[in-house]
Amino acid sequence: MCKECYCDEPRITPLLHPLDCLNQHTQYICGTCGRCICIEHDPKRGLQRWNFPFKSLAIAKLYLRTADYTMKTTCGIYEIKNDQGRSSYKIFAHLSDLQEYLSKNKNKHCENMKPVFQMNAYQEYPHTQVRKLTSQEIERYLQERSF
Repeated sequence: MCKECYCDEPRITPLLHPLDCLNQHTQYICGTCGRCICIEHDPKRGLQRWNFPFKSLAIAKLYLRTADYTMKTTCGIYEIKNDQGRSSYKIFAHLSDLQEYLSKNKNKHCENMKPVFQMNAYQEYPHTQVRKLTSQEIERYLQERSF
């Protein structure tokens, strides 16, 4: 696992529409393994990609580093269930953020009120970059993807 971005697969992201995401969105570029993680701010929702709900814990882990970096702390991934029992995973910087979210979404709850995954300590890395990629970088990154 990469010590910086918590992932074993350095070219797994972006998951959806990779060419569009790499072309149009700001990327967190892991200074350790070079993985690009979308850190774009969605002006319509007022959120960054890591604020969205994820279908699985594994997918949420792929975006956790961008949350940690943005918030400058160890954020946690929480399992959220709706009234029908369907699970999703959301990243929150603090327990109070989770509590606020739940107070606004009465049909959702978090059974344990504890993260299902969280790193031990926040750390900065010297070679991290946050920027848009050049067309040459995008081409090389996509060629290096293993799937």
